[in-house]
Amino acid sequence: MALTKDDFRRERDRRLAEAAARRAPYVDLNAGELHRALGDYPGPDHQMSVCCDVLQQEQRLGDLVLSPSLKGKGAALTIRFKLPR
Repeated sequence: MALTKDDFRRERDRRLAEAAARRAPYVDLNAGELHRALGDYPGPDHQMSVCCDVLQQEQRLGDLVLSPSLKGKGAALTIRFKLPR
């Protein structure tokens, strides 16, 4: 069964909450690492585009794209999310 936006949102939010609980000033989330943690990547049924959308939708003023994806929506996408949210 393919991963959904909700799957990626839950994992993204879990990581943001975990970093906030540690009182970290920020957390860097990488699309490739996030997708691998949930499964199906790399593979023929990956949902990397959905994963990148979910990360980009959380971006706010003060967040920083550390590594854009050369292909637009790929595993290299890394965003530094400023905490607290």
